[in-house]
Amino acid sequence: MAQALRPTTAGSLFATDGKSHPLQDTLLAVTLVLGVTAFASAWFHGLHLLSSWAGLLGILTGAYGQWVSVTTRERFGLILGLGAAAVGFFLGMAHGGLFGGVIG
Repeated sequence: MAQALRPTTAGSLFATDGKSHPLQDTLLAVTLVLGVTAFASAWFHGLHLLSSWAGLLGILTGAYGQWVSVTTRERFGLILGLGAAAVGFFLGMAHGGLFGGVIG
């Protein structure tokens, strides 16, 4: 019954170690927003610029977030955001890419 005496975790929602992680939480939120944006806009051919750039930024942000992450919960959210960003990035690249229709 030792777990019944364990204090509640204070600080961040994603911090299972009882400490707050503002940088990691910010990276998680940014990665999730960019991932959802890239994934949602990737289904429209005309939004390939948005989906490819948001996907690329989401991949880079998520990769850095994985590097500095501390807890498993942060890593789980980052993987979800990274996956969505990668799908959005690759579909955006297939529909025209980062500069498709802008240059040349």
